Amino acid sequence: MSSLMKGTAILTIGMFLSKVLGLVYIFPFYAIIGQENVTLYSYAYIPYSIMLSIAISGAPVAVSKFVAKYNSMGDYESGRKLVKSGLMIMLGTGILSFIALYSLATPIAELVIKDDDQIFTVPQIASVIRWVSFALIAVPFMSLLRGFFQGYNHMSPTAVSQLVEQVVRIVVLLVGSFLVMNVFAGQAQTAVSFAVFSAFIGAIGGLLCLYYYWRKLKPEFDLKLAESVPSGELSYKKIYKEVITYSIPYIFVGVANPLFQLVDMFTFNQAMSSIGLAKISDNILGMLNFTTHKIVIIPVMLATGFSMALVPTITRYYTQKQRGELIDAVDKTYQILLFITLPAVIGISILSYDVYTMLYEPDAMGASVLAHYAPVAILFAFFQVTAALLQGIDYQKWIILSLLTGILVKLSINIPMIQWLEADGAILATTIGYMVSIGINLIVLSKVLDYKPQVVIRRSILIVILTAVMTLIVWLTREGLSLILPEVETRFTAMIYIIVCGSVGVAVYGYLSLRIGLAQKLLGSRVTKIARKLGM
Repeated sequence: MSSLMKGTAILTIGMFLSKVLGLVYIFPFYAIIGQENVTLYSYAYIPYSIMLSIAISGAPVAVSKFVAKYNSMGDYESGRKLVKSGLMIMLGTGILSFIALYSLATPIAELVIKDDDQIFTVPQIASVIRWVSFALIAVPFMSLLRGFFQGYNHMSPTAVSQLVEQVVRIVVLLVGSFLVMNVFAGQAQTAVSFAVFSAFIGAIGGLLCLYYYWRKLKPEFDLKLAESVPSGELSYKKIYKEVITYSIPYIFVGVANPLFQLVDMFTFNQAMSSIGLAKISDNILGMLNFTTHKIVIIPVMLATGFSMALVPTITRYYTQKQRGELIDAVDKTYQILLFITLPAVIGISILSYDVYTMLYEPDAMGASVLAHYAPVAILFAFFQVTAALLQGIDYQKWIILSLLTGILVKLSINIPMIQWLEADGAILATTIGYMVSIGINLIVLSKVLDYKPQVVIRRSILIVILTAVMTLIVWLTREGLSLILPEVETRFTAMIYIIVCGSVGVAVYGYLSLRIGLAQKLLGSRVTKIARKLGM
């Protein structure tokens, strides 16, 4: 058990650090190339993210699940059979994905550019899409190896290779774009092309790391293979049918957010052009789909961690028909998620101008988009968690239906919403789309589990009240600071506002939740001990 917990902790920490690195590099990169060219970067990364999710096909989780299942039966041969054939298949999948994205670069760019007044041209966008497509050759190959290691409960190769991949990519991206822009006085498009190509170089770094672990652990794998007992003859058809069945739900969960962004990427410029705002459309879309999205997604990292831990727990309770424990786990998950994400996203909204200034630059439009977009992070998180719950009770098909329905709703209302409310219209359409998807997930969970959310509703009302009190006090603190400090025009001033107001918000919310006993009920014995020491 301790080995399992250690492995899970290593993987979780590795994934968390990798995601953090994947967020923080944006801020110095923005300083090097500016808002306008960050938008060009985002045009390449959204289709790349979708194509990557399809190319990987949920491989790490699916392969690890398959390998672990047959290893537990003493059949180590089936896992090796999968990895030997799978490496060639994933390499082929990667090459086909690369060819597809490379070939579709111009058609995708033509869907994005709707007016001659826009900042970028079709050739510029097509060029950066082609450069990022090279990474698709290596990443699927790498994902299968990670899954194989995880099936043996070796989590370090995945965690370390993810970190190596990110570090190499980010160093190459930042150093390369800096040299292009500041040493060689090159064009911004060249810097962006080099930046997106860094994904391929990072993938090579990750592959080399996995090769090191393969050489190191191969004696162990070979020993297990020699001891393998047959669990029944498995044909390649049966192997891949089982792996694909495992992987499909993970594809849809992983691709959910990029698909919503893709709808904006293909429709936003068209809608803005139709109301005479083509000149500012690219920049606003860059704020919506990239600069603010990178901030908004931070609270959602919590949901990703929940999802990883939730599936096996829910599966165990559901399989063993422990309904009381299952319902309690669902209740606690919803409550903890709201307890942590709601104050976080509201805090980002209140301090949106300060946050945007500290991370990027003073920009009223960027701050406005961030303020209105931040609360949608709650929906991003709840979709991931409800999807994980459906996976846990083996109702994965509903994830596909709910996501596609939400995307269809977003697609059908996006253009009129943008024509009516501009960037806020796109945010509202995303909100409605996600609410539809989550609503379907919740209905299925309620029917299957006979789940009644009375406890969650009562606690949610309490969390909303606590957040409202915190919001008022943080707003008053912000107004008071503005009387004694200069207006926010620099990163340093913005940082002071954020530190002071953020500290006040955490203190108020923490004190109130401890005082009424909510934190103790949700977060467990350690928080209860802290509360007792504080005399609460």
